Amino acid sequence: MPVLALEQITTSPTATTKEEAIQEAADMLVAAGAVTPDYADAMREREASVSTYMGNLLAIPHGTNESKDSILDSGLSVARYETPLDWDGNPVKFVIGIAGKDGGHLEILSKIAIVFADEDEVAKLEAAPDAAAILELLGDVNE
Repeated sequence: MPVLALEQITTSPTATTKEEAIQEAADMLVAAGAVTPDYADAMREREASVSTYMGNLLAIPHGTNESKDSILDSGLSVARYETPLDWDGNPVKFVIGIAGKDGGHLEILSKIAIVFADEDEVAKLEAAPDAAAILELLGDVNE
């Protein structure tokens, strides 16, 4: 199973708050078969202890180390928001939910970080017309 598939990307998410966005990310990971529904609680716990805001319009909510049992397979969810969300006072347009099986999230995280460290790449992601175009820009996570 690829870490990121087309149906795990949305350009029309409905969340308007950080809390709703975390739930939305968790729901997409559940739908992908990557996590069990209680993973959302672990994502909220993680967020309460340390913000997952990464800079350059990106937040990467993920579970706690104790939530390993909720992870069925490595997976990502990607939501692009037209109107930036307030993430602890920071503007966020991209919320990437992440679940890494057996420590696999570190490699996935580094690949995402490389893309989002490049402002030109972030601009391309912002301008991408649809989910397929976003998948093409983030496709390296599947390798």
